[in-house]
Amino acid sequence: MSETSTTAGGSGSAADDVDRSPVSGADVCVVGAGPAGSLVADRLAARGHEVVVLDAGPQFDDSERIERMERAIRPAYDRPDVWDGGGERDAYASTGEQFYPLNQARSKGVGGSTLHWQGMVMRLHEDDFNSGSARGVGPDWPMDYADLRPYYAEAETELGVAGADDNPFAPPREEPYPMPAFPPSYSDSLFAEACEEAEIAMHSVPNARNSESYDGRSQCVGYGTCQPVCPSGAKYDATVHADRAAERGATVVDRAPVQRLDHGPDRIEAAIYATPDGEEHRQEASAFVIAAGGVETPRLLLLSDSEHYPDGLANSSGAVGRYFMDHLFAGAGGVLDEPTRQNHVGFMTSESHQFYDDADEGVGPFKLEFLNYAGPSPVEQALTGDDWGDELLGRLQESYGTNVAVGGLVEQLPRSESYVGLDPDRTDDHGNPVPDVHWSIGDRARRTIERANEVQHEILDALGAEITWTVGPDATGPAYHHMGTTRMGTDPAESVVDASLRTHDLENCWIASSSVFPTGGALNPTLTIAALALKTADHVDESL
Repeated sequence: MSETSTTAGGSGSAADDVDRSPVSGADVCVVGAGPAGSLVADRLAARGHEVVVLDAGPQFDDSERIERMERAIRPAYDRPDVWDGGGERDAYASTGEQFYPLNQARSKGVGGSTLHWQGMVMRLHEDDFNSGSARGVGPDWPMDYADLRPYYAEAETELGVAGADDNPFAPPREEPYPMPAFPPSYSDSLFAEACEEAEIAMHSVPNARNSESYDGRSQCVGYGTCQPVCPSGAKYDATVHADRAAERGATVVDRAPVQRLDHGPDRIEAAIYATPDGEEHRQEASAFVIAAGGVETPRLLLLSDSEHYPDGLANSSGAVGRYFMDHLFAGAGGVLDEPTRQNHVGFMTSESHQFYDDADEGVGPFKLEFLNYAGPSPVEQALTGDDWGDELLGRLQESYGTNVAVGGLVEQLPRSESYVGLDPDRTDDHGNPVPDVHWSIGDRARRTIERANEVQHEILDALGAEITWTVGPDATGPAYHHMGTTRMGTDPAESVVDASLRTHDLENCWIASSSVFPTGGALNPTLTIAALALKTADHVDESL
């Protein structure tokens, strides 16, 4: 079997003739077909290895994306409905200090989180790799920016990134972006005047969406529903590399959730996975790459406990599931007495890293985002009144498109009290304990949010906006960037994987995921995930 196994649609109904049987003689078994797993599979298949990818969700039909876009803008649907999320399969618990709404931005299926992501792709700053040494808090990574720099360049080419080298605060780079940056939006021009007055630098946002035709995909056609659906395929998602891996001979098996990993003391022997017909299968391989994200990766390891690893597979350190991190949101917005043309662009085109490297022990790094979609959409505004017809049209014309907002991402340090465990009382559709997310924020993150709010208010004041809302320390929420739960490090007593992304405990198991991040910085993680996945693939290739 060397073609992609597919369902008869994205709704979860499987064709009876789909072959989900194990592949004999597999060199590599990859668990998860999101951005990390798909990149690993594509690279290893290109080098002639027999690769099997097992994903818990379906292979969605591209022809359904218009319908899914309509779900995203209709108030009758909730966010998980767009990609068929929720239900017993996706059950979870959150019993920590602060509730964590896991399913609000989780998708299972070939493509993973990139099915609904926003598409911003920044390289971490140099100090992000050396937080303990440079900022006085958190661990250092067992690699520095220079080690990952060539992989960042490769990742930008693989995903297709539109950007400009106009960020004076970004880490050094030599290669131009594959595509030119998207032009600033109309509201960006308004912010530019205010930022000039406030002496705050603005620069473009690198985006994994096509500003021109690239890699056989069209340029952006402006649907504006980028998160959670890009119907045109101009925004990158990992189906690009899952499909390419299949073309190169890999077997991508959808709706095949891995239940546990069978193993001895030093090696994984097989991934045990379920199929829609109620059967379980055993996929053997020489090497295993776990690429199931920052929540499902530790959960799978914890479910794979044994007499060799009574606290969970690869968990001699006790760090599996520990140090769960996310990025926190800080924001402020208001209205102007002039049109701002908000909601016309479904992604960010301008940002500022000016304050990022001011981080120290007391205040963390943060970035500012000049939002292109502040305020309610016309659909949301139409639902707020009882008027219809010409009266409704007049009200929309008067009130729509006068909103402005500045958002921001804030770093959350790894904390032992934030972790992903197994819930003792609730099980999923296969009878396995569901993930229990324990999440807490920390005083440094709260101080950083306060600092970000100060800068945001300064910009809005300079713009002449009436500030109508602020998301501060007590109202913050997650960006849904799951990091840190199988951290990377040099000491096997303190970490799960080493700098090659191989687990300390198992000689044939690698982890390609944001779960390996020792710290998270304050930048969207997907480009770093992709760079680490390419690095992982090189190390697996060397071992075979």
